[in-house]
Amino acid sequence: MSRVGGVRGGRGDAVALGCKMVGGGSDGTLDVCARVCVVDEHEAVLYESFVKPLIAVTHYRYETTGIRPEHLRDAPTVKQTMTRVQDILLNGDRSYSYSPSRGAARLLVGHGLEHDLDALGMDCPAHLKRDTATYPPLMKTSARLMSNSLRYLTRSCLGYDIQTGGHHHPYDDCVAAMRLYKRMRAMRHLHLHGRPKYGHDDESTAKAFPAWRQRELERMSPEELLGMSKPDYQCWCLDDDRQ
Repeated sequence: MSRVGGVRGGRGDAVALGCKMVGGGSDGTLDVCARVCVVDEHEAVLYESFVKPLIAVTHYRYETTGIRPEHLRDAPTVKQTMTRVQDILLNGDRSYSYSPSRGAARLLVGHGLEHDLDALGMDCPAHLKRDTATYPPLMKTSARLMSNSLRYLTRSCLGYDIQTGGHHHPYDDCVAAMRLYKRMRAMRHLHLHGRPKYGHDDESTAKAFPAWRQRELERMSPEELLGMSKPDYQCWCLDDDRQ
């Protein structure tokens, strides 16, 4: 089963990638990509398909994936899927380059992108990745950055639940990651007093920036806040310049 949408949008727009893994290896603990989904900024599906793994599946993890052997039997290969995802990132034109100065390729949004990209056997330049698992304002602490789960971030930042039981579709993960990305992109840089500066009203600010993060900033020392005024990461609000 495969659904493919038209590749559209400007060169500077973003797409979100989500994969579902089944188990490989003797004990079924090796993550193997068996389903992939890509959506655009409007949450429309650009590509969605089961994926035929390169190695034998020893655990389908059916309780959460809903994937059965027959779903994978005639599915596109990992290489075919990788090619399709790359075409979407390059807007279907391989004459484009991954050049930051040209801004030709789309931004790639996801949660745990390295894991998904590794499973597809592909890479994406660091300056094009927008990973909600590793973006510092969405991580657990400033002193020791640790990732929050996508489920937690969706509940705390967006106000609804995903992955709550039954079969999990990668579309839901894509949409959640894209919504988180767009919300954080709407923010403005953090300043010395630890309060985010927005171009939006107070209600939007409260929704976009988790309350626990605001409390954490208020507890930080002036020296820690000074360090945050010159972050070692690129704020996603700068992505507006690509549009």
